[in-house]
Amino acid sequence: MLNDDARDLYDLRRLALLVEVVEQGSITAAADTMMYTPSAVSQQLRKLEQEVGQPLLNRRSRGVVPTEAGQVLAGHARKIVGQIRAAQSDLDQIAGLRRGSLTIGTFPTLAGSFLPVVIRAFKKRYPAISLAVRSARFDELVSDLESGVTGLCLLWDYPWNPFEDDSIRTTEVFQESTVILVAKGHPLADRDEVTMGELRKESWIVRADAHPVVEVLQRSAHDAGFEPTIGFLANDYQEAQAMVSVGMGVAMVPKTAVALQHPDVRVLGLGAGAPLRRVLLAQRQDKVYAPAEVAFHTTLLEIARERAGEYL
Repeated sequence: MLNDDARDLYDLRRLALLVEVVEQGSITAAADTMMYTPSAVSQQLRKLEQEVGQPLLNRRSRGVVPTEAGQVLAGHARKIVGQIRAAQSDLDQIAGLRRGSLTIGTFPTLAGSFLPVVIRAFKKRYPAISLAVRSARFDELVSDLESGVTGLCLLWDYPWNPFEDDSIRTTEVFQESTVILVAKGHPLADRDEVTMGELRKESWIVRADAHPVVEVLQRSAHDAGFEPTIGFLANDYQEAQAMVSVGMGVAMVPKTAVALQHPDVRVLGLGAGAPLRRVLLAQRQDKVYAPAEVAFHTTLLEIARERAGEYL
């Protein structure tokens, strides 16, 4: 008879593993299907055998076969696992995760780096949700969120100008560092880090149209005691990298901007003095969040935790 511990959630997972192993006839194949390591599957099955008090599997050179007890328990477990999956499916239907749509707002550097990883995971988990993405400038992102065009959006801020809006709730996703781009033939190209003081005589390539990165550069340069010389105004970061690659100047960019790095450009850190940008997930404060929005929020933060530190 199963003891009390065998009725908890973890033992339901062990039962599911037993069913998969019996059906596959292989611990390795079951591990691949269930996204475990073979050693983890073996460990869980040994615990299940301890709980039931008798062997469940006969291990052979080419796979495993269930004992009589294993066959009996697998038969019951198959029904239990099926019922749990049916219950989850019903709950998902109620939650609206098998249908519906979601529109999110984002900005270009994140759309070209971190966000596709999140979208891939979200689509795999919730394939029936229609997902749309709007990439825009900061003010447009906030306006779209406030008007309901988007259900949630990704924003950014810096310590000297934190985003504050009583009508919008924000969650920090991650922090990213600011880096320096130089051509591979630049005298500093072999360095891992530089200081702003070492760059005082450089010509700078910056984003046009009063892009926020211009203020980041000016503040950093002023802190180091110089006024930056602007040599080229780029329309996007790919254009900025191209100009850096041919020696037209150096550039200061957020780290996500070089997710696709030009082969003739080197990325240098600024050490402890690097300005940090917060990436924020924003939602309206007064809104009742749709199930798809909650699911995307959860997925995004899970991916952010997995990749913690990647952009520092």
